[in-house]
Amino acid sequence: MLPTSNNSSPEKPKTPTKSLDRKNSNSFSLSYIQNLLYHPRSCLILLILILQILIIYASLSLPISSFSLHRPFPSQVTPVSLNSTELCPDGKVYVYDIPKRFNKELLHKCHELSPFGSRCGTFSNKGFGQKFTSVSNVVPKSVVDAWYWTDQFALEIIFHDRMVNYKCRTHEPELATAFYVPFYAGLAVGKYLWSTNYTAKDRDYDCEMILEWLLEQPYWNKSNGWDHFISMGRITWDFRRTKDDDWGSKCIYLPGMRNITRLLIERNSWDFFDVGVPYPTGFHPSSATDVKIWQDFVNDRRRSTLYCFAGATRGFIKNDFRGLLLKQCYADSEKCRVVDCGGSKCSNSTAAILETFLNSDFCLQPRGDSFTRRSIFDCMVAGSIPVFFWKRTAYYQYEWFLPDEPKSYSVFIDRNEVENGTSIRSVLEKFSEEEVKKMRAKVVEYIPKLVYANPNKGLKGMKDAFDIAVEGVLKRVKEQEGGYKW
Repeated sequence: MLPTSNNSSPEKPKTPTKSLDRKNSNSFSLSYIQNLLYHPRSCLILLILILQILIIYASLSLPISSFSLHRPFPSQVTPVSLNSTELCPDGKVYVYDIPKRFNKELLHKCHELSPFGSRCGTFSNKGFGQKFTSVSNVVPKSVVDAWYWTDQFALEIIFHDRMVNYKCRTHEPELATAFYVPFYAGLAVGKYLWSTNYTAKDRDYDCEMILEWLLEQPYWNKSNGWDHFISMGRITWDFRRTKDDDWGSKCIYLPGMRNITRLLIERNSWDFFDVGVPYPTGFHPSSATDVKIWQDFVNDRRRSTLYCFAGATRGFIKNDFRGLLLKQCYADSEKCRVVDCGGSKCSNSTAAILETFLNSDFCLQPRGDSFTRRSIFDCMVAGSIPVFFWKRTAYYQYEWFLPDEPKSYSVFIDRNEVENGTSIRSVLEKFSEEEVKKMRAKVVEYIPKLVYANPNKGLKGMKDAFDIAVEGVLKRVKEQEGGYKW
């Protein structure tokens, strides 16, 4: 409940401590008044005195704002003031206005972001991408417009748009608890990753230049960067190159970046300043009502398949674990459904993956090319229960966004057991219908924390992944006042 204004009520005239003697109050006789009327000067003085008394009484009795030609009596409405401490209990964020070459210009040159073709459609609509029209026969009609063909590396664009409209943004750096650096580090390095025509220096250049700019800012120097944060739309390993011939840039290892909190779709579990945030999915609700409609839909859906796997083999990897899962799943077609993503089968804007997750009680989530994969969040948004084989795939990654108790929403099967012949079906069939229902309810409960809302001001009355991430940053900055430094 918002506090009312501290303005005091209109001051009332003071009441005399002793009552006036009635006899004395009537001491002016009629003849005395008549005598006064015969002396114009005395009459004028008396009139002025009476007017002054009336003016003073009026000024003490009525607030100034109540004197109006159209409102002769004081208003009875008490004004309500918005308390910024209550609206933003963890503090406010200052958004740096960095040179556009580090964000907007990268996006404007979207046709240069990948050697495989233009990314302009991919990163359109504030990073959400193009409308996901093929889901129209799969999802409730009332939430079709909430679905987009969103790229898994669009985090920086989505975050920046939300941040400039954030309710707890301040334009006065002196009032800020934390400072956001809207550098599109993932887009900047992504265009160099798949080509041999660029050097290590090319991959590092943008990050070096933004840090050179940042180190000249007074509020950076005041804290050495420990109250600064950034969203980086790729996995942490794309920014941790140790040798020039290796993959990625060395952005995270540059001196100016060491104290910055980094929001990444995959973190290094041993780095305090890395924070794992959900991969962007295709679901971007426009309201809390959209979320509730979707939660009811996935929670009540009848699922015909015990478990499923959507993915492709990694033939270049010895003893490829994904290949093992596909083999088990194909051999158990009665209980398992496969979406083989070999080639471009899963990037052709079809709703096959979503439909598969919606129809399955469990979804298999091995590690991807790194420890995590976007499929984790696609699966959970569909109300399917994830099955993990590496603890670093989720449990050590997304602590701010997932339930504290892993068994409440997921199943863990050690990959070594699977490699030694354990049947995935036999493990999953041990869960009773009631246990499955309970786990699904927990997954569905957490859906708002796993998605990025469409309105750039967020969802009214509900926190999404963006809100959880920024509030988490503000809390850790306040907890580390004085500086957590390497």
